[in-house]
Amino acid sequence: MILAQAAAMQIHKFVSLLAAGTCLILNAADAGSTGAKAWQVGTPIVTYWAGPALNDAAAAQMAEGGFNLVWCREDELPTAQRHGLRGLLQDALLSPATLDAAAQREKLDALIARVRTQPALDAYFITDEPSAGAFPGLGKLVAYLRERDPAHLAYINLFPTYANNEQLGTKGDVVTAYREHLRQFVDIVRPGLLSYDHYQFAVGHDNDQYFLNLAMIQRAAEDADLPFLNIVQAATWTPSMRVPNTNEVRYLVFTSAAYGAQGISYYVYCHPGHTGGIALPDGTPTPLFYELKRANREFVALAGQLQPLRLLGAYHTAMREPGCVPLPADAAFHLDEAKSTARPRGFLVTVFGRGTAATYACVVNLDYTTAATATVVGLAPLEVFEPASGRWSGGKDNSAKLELRPGEGKLVRCRQ
Repeated sequence: MILAQAAAMQIHKFVSLLAAGTCLILNAADAGSTGAKAWQVGTPIVTYWAGPALNDAAAAQMAEGGFNLVWCREDELPTAQRHGLRGLLQDALLSPATLDAAAQREKLDALIARVRTQPALDAYFITDEPSAGAFPGLGKLVAYLRERDPAHLAYINLFPTYANNEQLGTKGDVVTAYREHLRQFVDIVRPGLLSYDHYQFAVGHDNDQYFLNLAMIQRAAEDADLPFLNIVQAATWTPSMRVPNTNEVRYLVFTSAAYGAQGISYYVYCHPGHTGGIALPDGTPTPLFYELKRANREFVALAGQLQPLRLLGAYHTAMREPGCVPLPADAAFHLDEAKSTARPRGFLVTVFGRGTAATYACVVNLDYTTAATATVVGLAPLEVFEPASGRWSGGKDNSAKLELRPGEGKLVRCRQ
Protein backbone atom coordinates (compact mmCIF):
# COMPACT_ATOMS: atom_id res chain seq x y z
CA MET A 1 0.00 0.00 0.00
CA ILE A 2 2.88 2.38 0.61
CA LEU A 3 4.41 3.57 -2.63
CA ALA A 4 8.10 4.07 -3.23
CA GLN A 5 9.01 7.75 -3.37
CA ALA A 6 7.76 9.32 -6.59
CA ALA A 7 9.14 12.57 -7.95
CA ALA A 8 6.80 15.57 -7.86
CA MET A 9 5.43 16.33 -11.30
CA GLN A 10 4.06 19.54 -12.78
CA ILE A 11 1.02 18.92 -14.95
CA HIS A 12 0.23 21.39 -17.70
CA LYS A 13 -2.75 19.77 -19.36
CA PHE A 14 -5.91 17.93 -18.43
CA VAL A 15 -9.12 17.21 -20.26
CA SER A 16 -12.30 18.39 -18.53
CA LEU A 17 -14.34 15.49 -17.20
CA LEU A 18 -17.95 16.34 -17.88
CA ALA A 19 -19.43 13.25 -19.57
CA ALA A 20 -22.37 11.17 -18.40
CA GLY A 21 -22.16 8.58 -15.62
CA THR A 22 -23.56 5.21 -14.73
CA CYS A 23 -25.95 3.54 -12.34
CA LEU A 24 -22.91 1.73 -10.88
CA ILE A 25 -23.91 -1.92 -10.95
CA LEU A 26 -22.57 -4.91 -12.79
CA ASN A 27 -24.29 -6.50 -15.73
CA ALA A 28 -26.12 -9.70 -14.84
CA ALA A 29 -24.89 -11.18 -18.12
CA ASP A 30 -21.61 -11.93 -16.32
CA ALA A 31 -23.38 -14.33 -13.96
CA GLY A 32 -21.32 -17.33 -15.03
CA SER A 33 -22.18 -21.00 -15.20
CA THR A 34 -23.58 -21.23 -11.65
CA GLY A 35 -26.69 -19.24 -12.53
CA ALA A 36 -26.07 -16.90 -9.59
CA LYS A 37 -26.56 -13.18 -9.96
CA ALA A 38 -23.47 -11.07 -10.51
CA TRP A 39 -21.98 -9.12 -7.64
CA GLN A 40 -23.44 -5.68 -6.99
CA VAL A 41 -22.33 -2.93 -4.66
CA GLY A 42 -25.61 -2.85 -2.76
CA THR A 43 -25.11 -0.73 0.34
CA PRO A 44 -22.19 1.63 -0.32
CA ILE A 45 -18.93 0.24 1.08
CA VAL A 46 -17.11 1.51 4.16
CA THR A 47 -13.91 -0.39 4.87
CA TYR A 48 -10.24 0.01 5.81
CA TRP A 49 -6.76 -1.27 5.08
CA ALA A 50 -4.56 -2.93 7.72
CA GLY A 51 -6.66 -3.69 10.78
CA PRO A 52 -6.65 -6.08 13.73
CA ALA A 53 -7.55 -9.76 13.68
CA LEU A 54 -11.32 -10.07 13.42
CA ASN A 55 -12.42 -11.19 16.85
CA ASP A 56 -15.75 -10.24 18.40
CA ALA A 57 -14.38 -7.13 20.11
CA ALA A 58 -12.84 -5.77 16.91
CA ALA A 59 -15.93 -6.60 14.87
CA ALA A 60 -18.21 -4.89 17.39
CA GLN A 61 -16.02 -1.77 17.31
CA MET A 62 -16.06 -1.68 13.52
CA ALA A 63 -19.83 -2.04 13.39
CA GLU A 64 -20.18 0.75 15.94
CA GLY A 65 -17.88 2.92 13.83
CA GLY A 66 -20.05 2.57 10.73
CA PHE A 67 -17.81 0.12 8.86
CA ASN A 68 -19.58 -2.56 6.87
CA LEU A 69 -16.84 -4.49 4.99
CA VAL A 70 -14.10 -6.14 7.07
CA TRP A 71 -10.96 -8.05 6.17
CA CYS A 72 -11.04 -11.64 7.34
CA ARG A 73 -9.77 -15.18 6.96
CA GLU A 74 -12.12 -18.05 6.20
CA ASP A 75 -12.50 -18.96 9.87
CA GLU A 76 -13.42 -15.34 10.70
CA LEU A 77 -16.42 -15.14 8.34
CA PRO A 78 -18.81 -16.32 11.09
CA THR A 79 -17.58 -13.47 13.30
CA ALA A 80 -18.36 -10.97 10.57
CA GLN A 81 -21.81 -12.49 10.18
CA ARG A 82 -22.56 -12.25 13.91
CA HIS A 83 -21.98 -8.52 13.78
CA GLY A 84 -23.84 -7.85 10.53
CA LEU A 85 -20.65 -7.18 8.55
CA ARG A 86 -19.57 -8.21 5.07
CA GLY A 87 -16.29 -10.06 4.66
CA LEU A 88 -13.35 -9.39 2.34
CA LEU A 89 -11.60 -12.77 2.28
CA GLN A 90 -7.81 -13.08 2.41
CA ASP A 91 -6.17 -16.36 1.43
CA ALA A 92 -2.82 -17.21 -0.16
CA LEU A 93 -4.62 -19.31 -2.76
CA LEU A 94 -6.14 -16.15 -4.26
CA SER A 95 -3.18 -15.63 -6.60
CA PRO A 96 -2.69 -16.05 -10.37
CA ALA A 97 0.09 -18.55 -9.60
CA THR A 98 -2.50 -20.91 -8.13
CA LEU A 99 -4.00 -21.53 -11.57
CA ASP A 100 -0.64 -22.83 -12.88
CA ALA A 101 -0.46 -25.79 -10.48
CA ALA A 102 -3.15 -28.47 -10.58
CA ALA A 103 -2.92 -29.30 -6.87
CA GLN A 104 -3.18 -25.64 -5.85
CA ARG A 105 -6.03 -25.07 -8.27
CA GLU A 106 -7.94 -27.95 -6.65
CA LYS A 107 -7.41 -26.32 -3.27
CA LEU A 108 -8.73 -23.04 -4.63
CA ASP A 109 -11.81 -24.81 -6.02
CA ALA A 110 -12.40 -26.35 -2.60
CA LEU A 111 -12.02 -22.95 -0.93
CA ILE A 112 -14.53 -21.36 -3.28
CA ALA A 113 -16.99 -24.21 -2.73
CA ARG A 114 -16.75 -23.75 1.04
CA VAL A 115 -17.05 -19.97 1.25
CA ARG A 116 -19.34 -18.95 -1.61
CA THR A 117 -22.43 -19.91 0.41
CA GLN A 118 -21.24 -18.12 3.55
CA PRO A 119 -23.72 -15.29 4.24
CA ALA A 120 -21.00 -12.81 5.24
CA LEU A 121 -18.77 -13.24 2.18
CA ASP A 122 -18.76 -10.23 -0.12
CA ALA A 123 -15.39 -10.25 -1.89
CA TYR A 124 -12.09 -12.03 -2.47
CA PHE A 125 -8.94 -9.96 -1.96
CA ILE A 126 -6.55 -10.55 -4.88
CA THR A 127 -3.71 -8.00 -4.75
CA ASP A 128 -2.63 -4.41 -4.18
CA GLU A 129 -1.11 -1.98 -6.69
CA PRO A 130 -0.18 -4.31 -9.56
CA SER A 131 1.83 -3.10 -12.53
CA ALA A 132 0.25 -3.43 -15.97
CA GLY A 133 2.51 -6.42 -16.69
CA ALA A 134 0.54 -8.41 -14.09
CA PHE A 135 -2.84 -7.68 -15.68
CA PRO A 136 -3.05 -10.78 -17.96
CA GLY A 137 -2.55 -13.17 -15.04
CA LEU A 138 -4.94 -11.22 -12.86
CA GLY A 139 -7.50 -11.23 -15.63
CA LYS A 140 -7.37 -15.03 -15.79
CA LEU A 141 -7.86 -15.31 -12.04
CA VAL A 142 -10.74 -12.81 -12.01
CA ALA A 143 -12.45 -14.72 -14.83
CA TYR A 144 -11.85 -18.03 -13.01
CA LEU A 145 -13.45 -16.72 -9.83
CA ARG A 146 -16.32 -15.07 -11.68
CA GLU A 147 -17.15 -18.33 -13.47
CA ARG A 148 -17.28 -20.28 -10.19
CA ASP A 149 -18.67 -17.58 -7.92
CA PRO A 150 -20.09 -14.59 -9.78
CA ALA A 151 -21.97 -13.34 -6.72
CA HIS A 152 -18.76 -12.17 -5.02
CA LEU A 153 -16.26 -9.52 -6.08
CA ALA A 154 -12.62 -10.20 -6.96
CA TYR A 155 -11.04 -7.13 -5.36
CA ILE A 156 -7.87 -5.48 -6.69
CA ASN A 157 -6.56 -2.07 -5.63
CA LEU A 158 -4.67 0.23 -8.02
CA PHE A 159 -1.87 2.78 -7.81
CA PRO A 160 -2.55 6.55 -7.62
CA THR A 161 -1.55 9.09 -10.26
CA TYR A 162 1.75 9.84 -8.55
CA ALA A 163 3.09 6.32 -9.16
CA ASN A 164 5.94 6.44 -11.66
CA ASN A 165 5.99 4.86 -15.12
CA GLU A 166 7.87 1.80 -13.89
CA GLN A 167 5.31 1.15 -11.17
CA LEU A 168 2.38 1.66 -13.53
CA GLY A 169 3.93 -0.29 -16.38
CA THR A 170 2.92 2.42 -18.83
CA LYS A 171 4.67 5.41 -20.41
CA GLY A 172 4.09 9.12 -20.79
CA ASP A 173 3.30 12.10 -18.59
CA VAL A 174 1.10 11.72 -15.51
CA VAL A 175 -2.24 11.89 -17.30
CA THR A 176 -1.18 9.81 -20.33
CA ALA A 177 0.47 7.03 -18.32
CA TYR A 178 -2.30 6.79 -15.74
CA ARG A 179 -5.11 6.85 -18.27
CA GLU A 180 -3.41 4.01 -20.17
CA HIS A 181 -2.90 2.07 -16.92
CA LEU A 182 -6.62 2.32 -16.19
CA ARG A 183 -7.57 1.41 -19.75
CA GLN A 184 -5.44 -1.73 -19.72
CA PHE A 185 -6.75 -2.73 -16.30
CA VAL A 186 -10.37 -2.46 -17.40
CA ASP A 187 -9.83 -4.12 -20.80
CA ILE A 188 -7.62 -6.99 -19.63
CA VAL A 189 -8.73 -7.73 -16.07
CA ARG A 190 -12.43 -6.92 -16.48
CA PRO A 191 -12.87 -5.97 -12.81
CA GLY A 192 -16.15 -5.58 -10.99
CA LEU A 193 -15.03 -2.39 -9.24
CA LEU A 194 -12.29 0.22 -9.55
CA SER A 195 -10.35 0.83 -6.35
CA TYR A 196 -7.34 3.07 -5.86
CA ASP A 197 -5.45 4.77 -3.05
CA HIS A 198 -4.35 8.38 -2.93
CA TYR A 199 -2.61 9.94 0.07
CA GLN A 200 -2.75 13.70 -0.06
CA PHE A 201 -1.48 15.05 3.24
CA ALA A 202 2.29 15.61 3.30
CA VAL A 203 4.06 17.58 6.01
CA GLY A 204 3.63 21.26 5.28
CA HIS A 205 1.58 20.89 2.10
CA ASP A 206 -1.01 18.83 0.20
CA ASN A 207 -0.37 16.67 -2.85
CA ASP A 208 -1.85 18.65 -5.78
CA GLN A 209 -3.07 15.60 -7.74
CA TYR A 210 -5.94 14.56 -5.45
CA PHE A 211 -8.73 15.91 -7.65
CA LEU A 212 -6.94 14.87 -10.83
CA ASN A 213 -6.85 11.30 -9.53
CA LEU A 214 -10.45 11.39 -8.35
CA ALA A 215 -11.66 12.75 -11.69
CA MET A 216 -9.69 10.23 -13.75
CA ILE A 217 -10.93 7.28 -11.70
CA GLN A 218 -14.51 8.56 -11.89
CA ARG A 219 -14.27 8.91 -15.65
CA ALA A 220 -12.73 5.44 -16.12
CA ALA A 221 -15.41 3.91 -13.89
CA GLU A 222 -18.14 5.73 -15.78
CA ASP A 223 -16.80 4.61 -19.16
CA ALA A 224 -16.60 0.99 -17.98
CA ASP A 225 -19.99 1.06 -16.19
CA LEU A 226 -18.34 0.22 -12.87
CA PRO A 227 -18.54 1.55 -9.31
CA PHE A 228 -15.40 2.92 -7.70
CA LEU A 229 -13.84 3.06 -4.23
CA ASN A 230 -11.34 5.57 -2.86
CA ILE A 231 -8.75 4.60 -0.23
CA VAL A 232 -7.86 7.73 1.70
CA GLN A 233 -5.23 8.67 4.25
CA ALA A 234 -5.96 8.18 7.96
CA ALA A 235 -2.40 7.84 9.31
CA THR A 236 1.25 8.49 8.63
CA TRP A 237 3.96 5.91 8.06
CA THR A 238 6.89 8.14 7.15
CA PRO A 239 8.32 11.51 8.30
CA SER A 240 7.28 13.17 5.04
CA MET A 241 3.55 12.60 5.60
CA ARG A 242 1.35 14.10 8.33
CA VAL A 243 -1.40 12.55 10.43
CA PRO A 244 -4.73 13.85 9.07
CA ASN A 245 -7.03 15.43 11.64
CA THR A 246 -10.76 14.79 11.81
CA ASN A 247 -11.62 17.79 9.60
CA GLU A 248 -9.20 16.65 6.90
CA VAL A 249 -10.59 13.12 6.86
CA ARG A 250 -14.14 14.51 6.69
CA TYR A 251 -13.02 16.43 3.60
CA LEU A 252 -11.77 13.18 2.03
CA VAL A 253 -15.05 11.41 2.80
CA PHE A 254 -17.31 14.08 1.33
CA THR A 255 -15.23 14.86 -1.75
CA SER A 256 -15.19 11.13 -2.55
CA ALA A 257 -18.95 10.90 -2.13
CA ALA A 258 -19.48 14.06 -4.19
CA TYR A 259 -17.68 12.50 -7.18
CA GLY A 260 -19.96 9.48 -6.97
CA ALA A 261 -17.75 7.00 -5.09
CA GLN A 262 -19.63 3.93 -3.92
CA GLY A 263 -16.92 2.97 -1.46
CA ILE A 264 -14.56 4.62 1.01
CA SER A 265 -11.61 2.96 2.71
CA TYR A 266 -9.08 4.25 5.25
CA TYR A 267 -5.35 3.65 5.45
CA VAL A 268 -4.95 2.49 8.18
CA TYR A 269 -7.36 1.18 10.82
CA CYS A 270 -4.50 0.03 13.05
CA HIS A 271 -1.06 -1.25 12.02
CA PRO A 272 2.47 -1.37 13.47
CA GLY A 273 4.78 1.38 12.22
CA HIS A 274 1.92 3.82 11.68
CA THR A 275 0.88 6.89 13.67
CA GLY A 276 -2.74 7.96 13.75
CA GLY A 277 -5.31 5.62 12.31
CA ILE A 278 -8.68 4.66 13.73
CA ALA A 279 -7.58 2.63 16.75
CA LEU A 280 -4.44 2.07 18.80
CA PRO A 281 -2.70 -1.33 18.89
CA ASP A 282 -4.60 -2.24 22.08
CA GLY A 283 -7.92 -1.46 20.38
CA THR A 284 -8.49 1.93 22.01
CA PRO A 285 -10.31 4.20 19.53
CA THR A 286 -8.54 7.36 18.36
CA PRO A 287 -10.40 10.69 17.96
CA LEU A 288 -10.80 9.81 14.29
CA PHE A 289 -12.94 6.79 15.21
CA TYR A 290 -15.52 9.03 16.84
CA GLU A 291 -15.64 11.39 13.86
CA LEU A 292 -16.08 8.45 11.50
CA LYS A 293 -19.01 7.08 13.51
CA ARG A 294 -20.94 9.96 11.96
CA ALA A 295 -19.07 10.48 8.70
CA ASN A 296 -19.23 6.82 7.65
CA ARG A 297 -22.99 6.70 8.06
CA GLU A 298 -23.36 10.00 6.22
CA PHE A 299 -21.22 8.61 3.39
CA VAL A 300 -23.45 5.54 3.08
CA ALA A 301 -26.61 7.66 3.10
CA LEU A 302 -25.27 10.17 0.57
CA ALA A 303 -23.74 7.56 -1.77
CA GLY A 304 -26.96 5.58 -1.60
CA GLN A 305 -28.93 8.58 -2.87
CA LEU A 306 -26.44 9.09 -5.70
CA GLN A 307 -26.12 5.43 -6.67
CA PRO A 308 -28.88 5.41 -9.33
CA LEU A 309 -27.87 8.80 -10.74
CA ARG A 310 -25.40 9.94 -13.39
CA LEU A 311 -22.62 12.39 -12.64
CA LEU A 312 -23.05 15.23 -15.14
CA GLY A 313 -20.26 17.52 -13.99
CA ALA A 314 -17.79 18.23 -11.19
CA TYR A 315 -16.82 21.87 -10.68
CA HIS A 316 -14.64 23.96 -8.36
CA THR A 317 -15.55 27.53 -7.55
CA ALA A 318 -12.00 28.58 -6.62
CA MET A 319 -9.41 25.79 -6.71
CA ARG A 320 -7.39 25.43 -9.91
CA GLU A 321 -5.25 22.38 -9.18
CA PRO A 322 -4.97 19.71 -11.90
CA GLY A 323 -8.38 18.15 -12.48
CA CYS A 324 -10.33 21.15 -11.17
CA VAL A 325 -12.92 22.47 -13.65
CA PRO A 326 -14.45 25.95 -13.09
CA LEU A 327 -18.18 26.20 -12.46
CA PRO A 328 -19.79 27.36 -15.74
CA ALA A 329 -21.76 30.59 -15.75
CA ASP A 330 -24.80 28.75 -17.14
CA ALA A 331 -24.69 25.83 -14.70
CA ALA A 332 -28.02 24.41 -13.55
CA PHE A 333 -26.88 24.99 -9.97
CA HIS A 334 -24.75 27.91 -8.83
CA LEU A 335 -23.81 29.63 -5.59
CA ASP A 336 -25.12 33.00 -4.51
CA GLU A 337 -21.78 34.66 -3.74
CA ALA A 338 -23.37 37.44 -1.72
CA LYS A 339 -24.88 34.85 0.62
CA SER A 340 -21.95 32.40 0.69
CA THR A 341 -18.74 32.51 2.71
CA ALA A 342 -15.76 33.35 0.53
CA ARG A 343 -12.77 31.07 1.22
CA PRO A 344 -9.53 30.62 -0.76
CA ARG A 345 -10.30 26.95 -1.52
CA GLY A 346 -13.95 27.62 -2.28
CA PHE A 347 -16.50 24.88 -2.87
CA LEU A 348 -16.88 21.71 -4.90
CA VAL A 349 -20.19 21.51 -6.77
CA THR A 350 -21.06 18.22 -8.47
CA VAL A 351 -24.28 17.78 -10.40
CA PHE A 352 -26.24 14.61 -11.05
CA GLY A 353 -29.38 13.48 -12.83
CA ARG A 354 -31.24 10.41 -14.00
CA GLY A 355 -30.80 11.54 -17.58
CA THR A 356 -29.18 14.62 -19.06
CA ALA A 357 -31.00 17.11 -16.84
CA ALA A 358 -29.15 18.13 -13.69
CA THR A 359 -31.61 17.71 -10.81
CA TYR A 360 -29.26 16.99 -7.88
CA ALA A 361 -26.20 18.85 -6.62
CA CYS A 362 -23.65 18.03 -3.94
CA VAL A 363 -21.84 21.01 -2.42
CA VAL A 364 -18.66 20.47 -0.38
CA ASN A 365 -16.79 23.01 1.73
CA LEU A 366 -13.21 22.53 0.51
CA ASP A 367 -11.81 24.54 3.40
CA TYR A 368 -11.00 21.80 5.91
CA THR A 369 -9.97 24.32 8.58
CA THR A 370 -13.08 26.51 8.85
CA ALA A 371 -16.85 26.16 8.64
CA ALA A 372 -18.55 27.86 5.70
CA THR A 373 -21.95 28.86 4.41
CA ALA A 374 -23.01 28.05 0.86
CA THR A 375 -26.28 29.30 -0.60
CA VAL A 376 -26.99 27.11 -3.62
CA VAL A 377 -29.46 28.24 -6.27
CA GLY A 378 -31.25 25.94 -8.71
CA LEU A 379 -33.82 26.17 -11.49
CA ALA A 380 -36.64 24.85 -9.28
CA PRO A 381 -37.50 24.71 -5.57
CA LEU A 382 -34.74 22.86 -3.71
CA GLU A 383 -34.90 20.14 -1.08
CA VAL A 384 -31.99 19.33 1.25
CA PHE A 385 -31.07 15.76 2.18
CA GLU A 386 -30.69 14.93 5.86
CA PRO A 387 -28.34 11.92 6.12
CA ALA A 388 -29.20 11.09 9.74
CA SER A 389 -32.89 10.58 8.97
CA GLY A 390 -32.66 9.77 5.27
CA ARG A 391 -35.31 12.40 4.60
CA TRP A 392 -35.54 15.46 2.38
CA SER A 393 -36.67 18.83 3.73
CA GLY A 394 -37.49 22.26 2.33
CA GLY A 395 -38.65 22.61 -1.25
CA LYS A 396 -40.30 26.03 -1.04
CA ASP A 397 -37.60 28.21 -2.64
CA ASN A 398 -35.14 27.95 -5.52
CA SER A 399 -32.28 28.45 -3.07
CA ALA A 400 -31.03 26.56 -0.04
CA LYS A 401 -28.65 27.82 2.65
CA LEU A 402 -26.16 25.13 3.64
CA GLU A 403 -24.17 25.41 6.86
CA LEU A 404 -21.10 23.25 6.29
CA ARG A 405 -18.54 22.08 8.82
CA PRO A 406 -14.91 22.05 7.66
CA GLY A 407 -14.72 19.58 4.76
CA GLU A 408 -18.43 18.73 4.94
CA GLY A 409 -20.78 18.31 1.99
CA LYS A 410 -24.54 18.34 1.60
CA LEU A 411 -26.89 17.15 -1.11
CA VAL A 412 -29.76 19.14 -2.62
CA ARG A 413 -32.27 18.30 -5.33
CA CYS A 414 -35.03 19.90 -7.29
CA ARG A 415 -38.34 19.23 -5.54
CA GLN A 416 -39.77 15.83 -6.47
